[in-house]
Amino acid sequence: MFFLAGGIAVIICAVIEFCFFCKKKKFLSCIGILIKHCIIDYSVALSLLLKVFKYQHFIDTSAYGKVNFIKFGLLTLAIGLIVAAITAFCKNSVAFEYEKFSRNKKGKLSKGMIALGVIGTFFVFLACFCWFGTDWSLKSFGDMTAEQLIVNMNAVGGAEDGVYYSIIEGPAVYTLAITSAFAFIYWLPFRLIYNGKKKKTILSSSARRIICFILALAMLGGGLCHGVKGFHLQEVYSAYYETSTVLDDEYVNPKTAELVFPEKPRNLIHIYLESLENSFLSKELGGNIDYNLMPELTELSYEGYIFSDTDRKFGGPQELMGTQWSIASMVNQTSGLPMKMPNDQNDYGGEGNFLPGAWTLMDILTEQGYEQTVMFGADGNFGALKYYYMSHGNTTVFDLGYVRRNGLVPEHYKVWWGFEDDKLYEFAKDELTRMYETGKPFNFMMETADTHRPGGYLSDNAPRPYESNYANAIAYSTEQAVEFVRWIQEQPFYENTTIVIIGDHLSMDTDFFEEYEFTKDYDRSQFNLILNPAPNVDVSNEKVFHNRQWSNIDMFPTILASMGVQIKGERLGIGTNLFSGKPTMIEQYGFKELNSELKKKSELFNNEILYNPSIG
Repeated sequence: MFFLAGGIAVIICAVIEFCFFCKKKKFLSCIGILIKHCIIDYSVALSLLLKVFKYQHFIDTSAYGKVNFIKFGLLTLAIGLIVAAITAFCKNSVAFEYEKFSRNKKGKLSKGMIALGVIGTFFVFLACFCWFGTDWSLKSFGDMTAEQLIVNMNAVGGAEDGVYYSIIEGPAVYTLAITSAFAFIYWLPFRLIYNGKKKKTILSSSARRIICFILALAMLGGGLCHGVKGFHLQEVYSAYYETSTVLDDEYVNPKTAELVFPEKPRNLIHIYLESLENSFLSKELGGNIDYNLMPELTELSYEGYIFSDTDRKFGGPQELMGTQWSIASMVNQTSGLPMKMPNDQNDYGGEGNFLPGAWTLMDILTEQGYEQTVMFGADGNFGALKYYYMSHGNTTVFDLGYVRRNGLVPEHYKVWWGFEDDKLYEFAKDELTRMYETGKPFNFMMETADTHRPGGYLSDNAPRPYESNYANAIAYSTEQAVEFVRWIQEQPFYENTTIVIIGDHLSMDTDFFEEYEFTKDYDRSQFNLILNPAPNVDVSNEKVFHNRQWSNIDMFPTILASMGVQIKGERLGIGTNLFSGKPTMIEQYGFKELNSELKKKSELFNNEILYNPSIG
């Protein structure tokens, strides 16, 4: 069937060339043209079919359908027309001829054509920006949601240099190249003529520019549609114009909730492991690769408690809307709220202006007299991360800016996103020692970075047993995390300290998943582990740890409960204490319904959580 579809295209191209570009209308000329197109069109099209489009066969066509054959026919037709055009130019049957730019009666340049050129060039730029920008985002960050896009657009800066380099080396270059090519073709003063018995204009410069403008419109439409589909921007309508009362009805305000702390307040160490998920385990443990990339962490897991969505030991949360990236995950786990789209009153963009109506873990522990630090080896400006912690409680933000200001690294030091995890863990040990020596209960939160996409960062100290840089980064990062925990377990404060370890979100390193041939039907989930919960936490019921449907949001009351805090009603925000066995919101509503409702506008979230009294 490929030969049939291609044969039709070959005949069409041969007829066009013979009728329009062949001056000697003889039988042998016709046969020669047909043979030329058969050889060139077929060979090039079949080569592209195998090499570029990755088809396995073209002789045995049983695996292909009608659409495949039509596409091959169109491909062959395009190649044949190019061959015919080249032949025509070489024989001077068709030629370019200089033609002055369209002018009006006064001899001035046509304002209409100038306007079409400027607008068309802008449309092409916008189309390319949307198309290539969307492709870059999906390849770099995976399936980015509308709320993630809009929230991050309101708070940019502080990213790893490679992110900016990849933008310049990818979508920026492609956009500039295509936009420049369009402008060149549009503004070049030429027309296309046919040198037959009588000279004719095939395409005037005015007609060409009008066609270019129509093409620009089509490209703009395609680019916008690609962006809307890629970022799920159709969901923006729900966020701003459809209202749901689910969050409003179910929300339990942590500020007014009845919380009973143990007589001796318990320390908390909360470790967010960048992009760490259970798929990095071996298949026999429930992962999705042939070997276990994190054996040390696997061994440590049997000393604590995991909330699994399966009947196996390892499993984790589901990704509700507003939970799928780092800052969102931190907001979820410390406030019991999804990170929804900003409204006119608040854009998450400044100190004191990041969810000012939320009452968070840091606010609660501040009232209890806790010493609190959040540490990450990045610039806290990225995603407005530092503003969240600066807006809630008495939390010290220990980021790249902090270590530079305090002389812990040189003034212009920057590795990966800020400073590497080797330094992060050393700083963490020093900070924990300092916090313990204050005599206060403490809350220490930290996030690693070396397993961030693309490809992760591999320290000079890291072994390299795998071919994949990212696999090596995962293996070394999890080994480091366990070594850090073992250090904590040797400290005098450990007996009265609960440790929470969790992947902040699913990995976005799409190249890694392609390399390891991950299947779409595999149910990916974040790693989670709670070590040394308070003695009054009931861990006797095995059912609460298996086949649970939950999200990052449920970690907020669960973390407090693991510290021995008694929560009346077992719910804070819209999160549920997983130790209690009480149904979570997902278990109560079902994932699809809850996810759909949370995407919609919430009056409580807009008017009480996002609201900042200083803005009117």
